[in-house]
Amino acid sequence: MEIKKKVPVNTITRDVKYLAEPTGNIYETVVILSKRANQIALAEKKELSKKLEDFRTDHDTMDEVYENREQIEISKYYEKLPKPDLIAISEFEDGELYYRMAGTEEEVRPAREGSQDAE
Repeated sequence: MEIKKKVPVNTITRDVKYLAEPTGNIYETVVILSKRANQIALAEKKELSKKLEDFRTDHDTMDEVYENREQIEISKYYEKLPKPDLIAISEFEDGELYYRMAGTEEEVRPAREGSQDAE
């Protein structure tokens, strides 16, 4: 997974009112952010599993466990990535998330209206 911009690695205190502005409801915002964070986490998991698949063997025992430098580097890279929820919040604040309400016929809209046009 490629991160296009600088996303903070540590949690930042955010104003709840500011996060709730685009939707008008903090609970709606939390649902949008959690769904996006789940999407990001699944994508990262798939990508990591695909890369580590090359290192799997059919028979693993305690005697045969050894360090593979490349595998360790791949794992360290993914550990250093920002957490999915921080990426989702950053996308939401920058107006990069598009969402729509289930059961309504509203158009897909950006999280921050006016910051980007819908494509």
